[in-house]
Amino acid sequence: MLLFIILLATDILSFLVLKEHLYRSSRTGFIVASIIHLVLSIWLWITYISVISWKGPFDTPQNVDNQMKLTGLISAVVATRGLIIITHYLGRLFRIKEKSYIRSLTNLGLISASFYFTILAISFITKFNYKTEELTISIKDLPEEFDGLRVVHISDLHLGGFNSRPEKVNELVELINGLNPDIIINSGDFVSYGWRELAGFDTVLAKARSRYGNFAILGNHDIGTYIPEQTEEGIDENLTKMRELIKSSGYVLLENKYSEIKIETKKLSVIGVSTGGRFPDITHGSIVNATSGMGSSDLLIAICHDPDQWEKEIVGKTNIHLTLSGHTHAMQMGIHTPYFKWSAAKYIYPNWNGIYVEGDQYQYVNRGAGVLIPFRIWMPPEITVINLKSGDM
Repeated sequence: MLLFIILLATDILSFLVLKEHLYRSSRTGFIVASIIHLVLSIWLWITYISVISWKGPFDTPQNVDNQMKLTGLISAVVATRGLIIITHYLGRLFRIKEKSYIRSLTNLGLISASFYFTILAISFITKFNYKTEELTISIKDLPEEFDGLRVVHISDLHLGGFNSRPEKVNELVELINGLNPDIIINSGDFVSYGWRELAGFDTVLAKARSRYGNFAILGNHDIGTYIPEQTEEGIDENLTKMRELIKSSGYVLLENKYSEIKIETKKLSVIGVSTGGRFPDITHGSIVNATSGMGSSDLLIAICHDPDQWEKEIVGKTNIHLTLSGHTHAMQMGIHTPYFKWSAAKYIYPNWNGIYVEGDQYQYVNRGAGVLIPFRIWMPPEITVINLKSGDM
């Protein structure tokens, strides 16, 4: 009900601002602004009605897509209208005795709102413009059999967000195959809510090919706890379906366990731990339990969805060489250039994107290939290629 009131109030008040500000000074400007206002209002109300009237399973891709569109429209349309309303009526408050308003303040609101809306519109269009990040790391005493090994790492697909752009999943797989991976790692969050988002995309993901295998873990969104009014039975059903679909996507699913790869006479162990809970109460499996019964390996790679697990359980406590994580999305906004990176995510997750090194151990945090909100503002979706070589750091 509160959202309905906010949508209605901002719809009416923003139109009244446009009328008062433009009608007398520029009829043409008022007509153009009114048409844009009407189109955005129709789009917003149709999406809102689609969301509140939905009767099917919550994780149906169409509903997830509508939920995301509504979030986007609130961010882009309602927020800009709110800015225009605040600046205009603030100007009226300052001129209340004259029964007028400060035109320059309303102009500032309109210009600022237009700039903000344009940024969001561009980031909405470009949110699936993948960027490949390639780096080489040196591992001391790495056997020559592993020298030059190429690990392709993806994370946080949130496949419900691709409902309107399914061809972008095909593009992702084609890009991965073009990188000639020896191993493909997916560090979780295939979906945002539940298994129905993955159904249908499994056959596409299965086309990703690697030399020695594809490995994945469950992220916190994969468990099914983000579905409103979810039950224990619903979680169990979701996990059963997710396991089946991840397997048919071509991945070996590592739920708090390890898998071994033999390359000639040398052994590589991939360790995976599942992540659960809801932010900020994230839970995860134990590295100790996941490696129970594991013998010695020449190369150890861990997959932990939550990057904080590296500091808590791995670095300085194990001999794991490389840990691959996701989860942060780099908040899908910030600054990303070849020379400088910044995101507010750093204030929540110390290791939020990129490579981190302590002693002889590495962690790489991928900023995700999908979206939770339908924007990526200067923080493009990522495919990571990590080349391993023998040598000192």
